[in-house]
Amino acid sequence: MLKQRIITALLLLAVLLPALFHSDPRPFCLLTLLLIVAGGWEWGRLNGLAFGKALACGLGLGGLLGLAWWQFGLERQQPWLWQLTGVSWLLATPLLLRAGVAGWPRIPQALRLGTGLLLIGLAWWAMAQARVQGVALLLSIMALVWTADIAAYFGGKAFGRRKLAPTISPGKSWAGVYSGAAGVLLLAAGWTWFELHYGIPGASLYGRLWAIGPLAMLGGLLLLTAMSVCGDLIESLVKRSAGAKDSSQLLPGHGGVLDRVDALLPVLPLGMMLATL
Repeated sequence: MLKQRIITALLLLAVLLPALFHSDPRPFCLLTLLLIVAGGWEWGRLNGLAFGKALACGLGLGGLLGLAWWQFGLERQQPWLWQLTGVSWLLATPLLLRAGVAGWPRIPQALRLGTGLLLIGLAWWAMAQARVQGVALLLSIMALVWTADIAAYFGGKAFGRRKLAPTISPGKSWAGVYSGAAGVLLLAAGWTWFELHYGIPGASLYGRLWAIGPLAMLGGLLLLTAMSVCGDLIESLVKRSAGAKDSSQLLPGHGGVLDRVDALLPVLPLGMMLATL
């Protein structure tokens, strides 16, 4: 299992890293758009669609995003879009988590399916726009999620006794949440110091938040850390409702695309909302 995970991760990095650091953002946006097609298919399957209909959902989502890319481009800043998307996530998340696994099937299938595809698509749009604005901005948002996840894993292993949401994700603990937040604050402090002394101020999310003020930076980072946890919990909730361990087996050793990006789905648009304040 570990060998599979390592091989899959290395293959993904071998493809995505050169595209990420390419001077032209289009290769990265195109590659990630293909992953979004797979994520749309997985979402359809998790919501009870047969293979063909789920595949149509993924292809349709990719086609609509590609059409929007061709029609509008990715260069135009759209702060209103990220404000609307961010507020929607903040309002919907506590309702979904409070309803729990049992509450998910009570939502009409068409509403679950359509809203989920829309939010997956908006997460890709936020990622693509962040990449167009600069690698530092996108990496700072994604590194926040990776750091929170890694720090939460080790903190939870060492100190996790009080469970966070045992009926949704039994492995998560409050100690993991606090450890993730501490890791993110340390990351942001180090990144901001380096950016101010050796980089381009304001290139990353942390630099932009620091320019607003220390309290805004602290509040924004804690919000994004909390929402990364919530994104993970919501996907676990959906999988438990569907009776699935993983969103698919497209990535051997890792599960599916949605298993890898669940925490990023709310964080990317919220990160763009904060970056464009």
